[in-house]
Amino acid sequence: MGAAADRTGRKKPLLGAAAYTGAAATTGMFFLDGDRYLLGGALLVVANAAQSVAMMLYNSYLPQIAPPGERDAVSSRGWAFGYAAGSLMLVANLVLYSAHASFGLTESAAVRVCLASAGLWWGLFTLVPLRRLRDRHTRGEGASAPGPRQLAATLRDMRRHPLTLAFLLAYLVYNDGIQTVISQASVYGSEELGLGQSTLITAVLLVQVLAVAGALAMGRLARRHGAKRTVLGSLVAWTATLAAGYFLPAGAPVWFFVLAAGIGLVLGGSQALSRSLFSHLVPAGKEAEYFSAYEMSDRGMSWLGPLLFGVTYQLSGSYRSAIISLVAFFVIGFVLLARVPVRRAIEDAGNPVPDTI
Repeated sequence: MGAAADRTGRKKPLLGAAAYTGAAATTGMFFLDGDRYLLGGALLVVANAAQSVAMMLYNSYLPQIAPPGERDAVSSRGWAFGYAAGSLMLVANLVLYSAHASFGLTESAAVRVCLASAGLWWGLFTLVPLRRLRDRHTRGEGASAPGPRQLAATLRDMRRHPLTLAFLLAYLVYNDGIQTVISQASVYGSEELGLGQSTLITAVLLVQVLAVAGALAMGRLARRHGAKRTVLGSLVAWTATLAAGYFLPAGAPVWFFVLAAGIGLVLGGSQALSRSLFSHLVPAGKEAEYFSAYEMSDRGMSWLGPLLFGVTYQLSGSYRSAIISLVAFFVIGFVLLARVPVRRAIEDAGNPVPDTI
């Protein structure tokens, strides 16, 4: 899809097709009553695949809608809007689920309505980019037919830009740590700290809300200190947050909320600035193709962190050891990113170097 978008210059129709496929699959989860688990599995696969394609195309617009000096701010505001909207949706769903009886719904029906509402929300806000964005034909070279051969061609082309590949490797490592912390924090809270569902749900909401502030604050830091330094600083903060999490006392929700606050403050900014930093390393005309590799780094290798988390727990029998093992992703990611000469990487990609990077 990335190759097709670059070759035809028609990102917007492909973005709409991917987004509405995913939105329809998510809305279709309303029908998951009884024992329709196979339907649920199919809808989940379709929705996640479509969301990956839609996000790849959405990300690839960044170099087209923001000049180099403004990308950190634009990307940060984009993530902030996303987390703010996610918070609103989560609050609405929590109200509906918690008070389902007063709405005349069973618990099962309330869950299905919440799932469907996410799909409807997705479809509604897809109208914004479809109405406002414009496709532009770029000066990129034509691509071969999409598919496995095109993926191989993309990887071969990226070998001409080894510094871009070096950044992707660093991103793959530390982003895997980020995604694992997000997915396993609730397991740590329930299994190791003995916290209830209400505490865990409140912590998720706290992460969503503070990710808005974190994304905007780190965008301001990047304007002064550069995106690379700011991302490196966020990896130090992630390491410190996990180290603090290791010592959290069991049965103390207040300290778990402090941990959630720390995660929220670095989460949005880490994601936003990684995206804007990568946008400078992409050759003009190959935005979607290269952001497809970025999306694969985000999704395709996201099993490494959970694997380490699970194996560490199996060997130690302790979720504290499992959570602290994830520090390795941030330490290694820090070292790999620190070694990337970003200015030279931007020049090698044929792009102008912003004043602060």
